[in-house]
Amino acid sequence: MISFIVDGHKFQLRAAAVIVHDGSVLLHRTEFDPFWALPGGRVEPGEGAAATVAREMQEEIGQDVVCERLLYVAESFFDYQGQRHHELGLYFHAHVRSDSPLLAKDVLHFGIEGNQRLEFAWFPVADLHQVDLKPSFLITALTQPDLPFGHFTQRE
Repeated sequence: MISFIVDGHKFQLRAAAVIVHDGSVLLHRTEFDPFWALPGGRVEPGEGAAATVAREMQEEIGQDVVCERLLYVAESFFDYQGQRHHELGLYFHAHVRSDSPLLAKDVLHFGIEGNQRLEFAWFPVADLHQVDLKPSFLITALTQPDLPFGHFTQRE
């Protein structure tokens, strides 16, 4: 994975899926985190970012995901688990197969990342202002009609 520590900051290149279906967006979190994020993960050396999204979704929850266009490029600066982070995030409009069990919105879906259990859930886009979503620029960006491309810098 492209992740290293330099000058006290953990730099990572992350790719994530923006999966919107019937007015709701798919989010995930570890069972211990209080916040939600878009599903995805860190890019491996030599791996395209869209391929990262597909690989991560297959590894974490066993679902095939197809990435479409790049929606957002985000430079995020934040603290997590006592470590200062500098993350470059690439966010792709994506979808799962129409027969995917992941499309069931009334249940939590569970996956795994390493030894951590993941929770996947659908949230109405109109209600994202009530969700602890990281990075927080997504709360506004995901409510824009037609999800226009954007570049964001986020300090949290």
